Amino acid sequence: MKLYVDSADVAQWTPVAGMPTIAGVTTNPSLVHQLGLPVHADTYVALIEAAGQRQVRELMLQMPRPEVGEIQATLTRLLPAAALAHVQLTIKLPCQPEWASAVRTVQDHGLPVLLTGLSNAMQLLWAVDMGAKWVAPYLGRLEDAGRDVWALVYACVNAQRQGTQLLAASVRSVDVMARLMGAGAAAATVRPSLLRAWMGDALTDAAVDQFNADIAASGG
Repeated sequence: MKLYVDSADVAQWTPVAGMPTIAGVTTNPSLVHQLGLPVHADTYVALIEAAGQRQVRELMLQMPRPEVGEIQATLTRLLPAAALAHVQLTIKLPCQPEWASAVRTVQDHGLPVLLTGLSNAMQLLWAVDMGAKWVAPYLGRLEDAGRDVWALVYACVNAQRQGTQLLAASVRSVDVMARLMGAGAAAATVRPSLLRAWMGDALTDAAVDQFNADIAASGG
């Protein structure tokens, strides 16, 4: 399963010791806004340049509005920057029918589309019909709403055979991560703070402490 960092803070993109291989970075307008940055092409070009400098090879950026003309103008800025930085762009769009023309526009530019916020099986069927490369359900939000999260996850995993890959978002625990891996999810995206917290485990620490105590007691 591929792992993506979910952050617009470039300082959080650098892996640390013990972290598994990171395939790339995902962002969204909320993450950009939380840093006090405007959600527009200038910010996205800066993120692409930062990705290139940090050797982040995949970057997922979300278009703020469905207007085709605006998207075309933005892609005209982003594509040369991505080529120069050697960064593979994926364009994120909300999983809503009013974004259908935007999906086609992005695809016409040769870029993969991620449909984000997917929340039910009908949306999944539509995403497959639209030829989306990725779908991203927000698992934590779905769970908070009382939805059957794992029924949707398994449906998304099955849809992977048709070419639309599951990028699980809003993953809040290592137990959920383990279930995603077991289910065959293609990828997940996780906040940097959680990735760092999950690099260790109290049970592992306790086992090592016991080993060390027994080594000392044995005279070794």
